[in-house]
Amino acid sequence: MLRTARHAKILEIISHKEIETQEELCSELNKLNYVVAQATISRDIKDLHLFKIAGIEKKYRYAYIHETEGEISPKMKSLFLDCVIAVKCAQNIVVIKTLAGNGNNAGTVIDKLNYPEIIGSVAGDDTVFAVCENAEKALLAVEKINDFMKK
Repeated sequence: MLRTARHAKILEIISHKEIETQEELCSELNKLNYVVAQATISRDIKDLHLFKIAGIEKKYRYAYIHETEGEISPKMKSLFLDCVIAVKCAQNIVVIKTLAGNGNNAGTVIDKLNYPEIIGSVAGDDTVFAVCENAEKALLAVEKINDFMKK
């Protein structure tokens, strides 16, 4: 099966139904004759930049915001502003603390901002580490992120 067809089907499923886990998504795809393993779904979620938001029927659900590469939609910015607790510098690393379960969402925004000072980032449950070449560039990145949050 073509990956692009599977990705399109995943986006269709999550736009019509609250899907909370990878296993649920796997099950929905299997019902539609897309035979996939959980590991494949995990990669697809990463490739599609899916993230979790509060659900209506379930605690959380997968969501996708279609946007042009490098641009931050107002909804994604709002999610970022709501979940970020602090942005600090630790030598050449920018540490972004978030509410529990929001590290990946914040990391997606940091990556989309595409600041030249940031070489790369790693997101966890409630923390994003954005690595810079040196401490000066990290301080500049913190300033830019704080400015982004004020606009």
